[in-house]
Amino acid sequence: MSHTVDLTSENFSDIVDNNDLVFIDFWAEWCGPCKSFAPVFDGAAENHPDIVFAKVNTEEAQDLAGQFGIRSIPTLMVFKEQVVVFSQAGALQQSQLDHLVAEAKKLDMETVRQEIENRKAEKSTA
Repeated sequence: MSHTVDLTSENFSDIVDNNDLVFIDFWAEWCGPCKSFAPVFDGAAENHPDIVFAKVNTEEAQDLAGQFGIRSIPTLMVFKEQVVVFSQAGALQQSQLDHLVAEAKKLDMETVRQEIENRKAEKSTA
């Protein structure tokens, strides 16, 4: 039984807006590294039922792939409290994904939001 959600443009906002932590795997059926990463991602989903693990088939949801500038797959993207806090192309090993989950869980979003505001202020004065 899969513990992942199929993410589409129709359910994207609902999933990201209503869950504190969402890990998204952008993949395609023809992609060898995507197939290698799938069991790692699915295993993490089983081990962390408190997190939403979602998959975007880039062939079927080209609009989402384009919206996020996905150029290589697999790409893993992490949203915490509706903010992208991680985005990286390439398949991760189980230990790397476990580390990322731990780091994402303890990430202080107040600090992240302050850093975002500081960067916006710097750009507007530059």
